Amino acid sequence: MLLEINDLTLLYGRIQALHGISLTVNEGEVVALIGANGAGKTTTMRAISGLRPVAQGSIIFDGTDVTRMRADLRVVRGIGQAPEGRGVFPGMSVVENLEMGAYTRRDRGGIAEDMKMVMDLFPRLAERRKQAGGTLSGGEQQMLAVGRALMARPRLLLLDEPSMGLAPMLIQQIFEIITRINEQGTTILLVEQNAQQALSRAHRGYVLETGRIVKEGSGRDLLHDPAVKEAYLGVA
Repeated sequence: MLLEINDLTLLYGRIQALHGISLTVNEGEVVALIGANGAGKTTTMRAISGLRPVAQGSIIFDGTDVTRMRADLRVVRGIGQAPEGRGVFPGMSVVENLEMGAYTRRDRGGIAEDMKMVMDLFPRLAERRKQAGGTLSGGEQQMLAVGRALMARPRLLLLDEPSMGLAPMLIQQIFEIITRINEQGTTILLVEQNAQQALSRAHRGYVLETGRIVKEGSGRDLLHDPAVKEAYLGVA
């Protein structure tokens, strides 16, 4: 088991955002976390990456308790994230943005290899390598955010709403690339409002409602679950 979350509780001031959630991610899996706006999906991601302190519970990554570990040290351990809203550095070029993803690394040869890998994965970024991040389209910025996270060579890649604001054709392309990244050996925890795409690509999934996990199962089972279909797939 690569990631194990046990009884995780998180507060925003006096508001309890997560109510004792537990989930696991096994090595090599794509695991989807779906739910409506405000369900606690992004909060869960921020807790895993170390951007939000937890009130109770534990986060175990590759056998090590990282619950109180600083966010930058979690990156070194192998947890990478492409955040909600992309968060590219607007004044930096595509290449400089990607280099920022490798800031914890010292292996120049490996960094050069991974730069080539990202450019091969996202040919659009190769075409715009000298262009400022802030001048890219929404889809290109999403590619850049994912590529930057990959430059840390993560064992676990956290993807937070990768399809948000994208045209349908680009959404399909992004999810195809997510599948390729997983096939190349990276474990993925995916937060996504596009439940159809997420569950069709995921090995397993969890449904989050108001800070609680209310369902879990294989991606296929959740895709065909009547309650999930009605609530998240627009099918009665």
